[in-house]
Amino acid sequence: MNMEQVRQAYASVAELYIELFGTSQQVHADDLAFIGRHLAGRPGTVLDLGCGPGHITGYLRSLGVDATGLDMVPEFITHARANHPSAEFHLGSMERLDVADHSIAGILAWYSLIHLPPQDLDGMLAEFRRAIAPSGTLVLGLFDGDEVDAFDHKVVTAYRWPVDAISERLTRAGFTEVERQRRPSDGTHRPLAAIAAVATDR
Repeated sequence: MNMEQVRQAYASVAELYIELFGTSQQVHADDLAFIGRHLAGRPGTVLDLGCGPGHITGYLRSLGVDATGLDMVPEFITHARANHPSAEFHLGSMERLDVADHSIAGILAWYSLIHLPPQDLDGMLAEFRRAIAPSGTLVLGLFDGDEVDAFDHKVVTAYRWPVDAISERLTRAGFTEVERQRRPSDGTHRPLAAIAAVATDR
């Protein structure tokens, strides 16, 4: 699995994805509160990486956050720009962020690392740490599980992670966890989790 395969898979279902998930009203209230709690009320730019249709970027903008969305699917970026004209959206990959070292106040990666092969996670977190300023905040959304394993996501293969394992990877990358949230399966959705972490001084 590589990012080009992921891009193609999402592009092939972009219209349906936008219909099902393209507004902040379709995001769980607890998740919106978690995101807002950790990324609102701070000066500087927040990157919404893997922003999809731009709905959470728009939500952050409504909270006064200087949020910019990034996604590798052109259909998502076109939709985001049309529906959230006050925000900036860029087509590109989160693997190499086009920002100066330690220049970003916060990063949201909301279910945008779920397709990343486990062996590539440390490198991605290192890139996030390069971009984010000391005391900046990283917020992740992920599928929760007892062990790291792949499953058949509706779009393309994804991975579930134990929250403790993600927290350990964050520590190695130069972050300190400040809050986690877990939501068990309700029969419709898989077990879900979120982690907020702060970049430590270097």
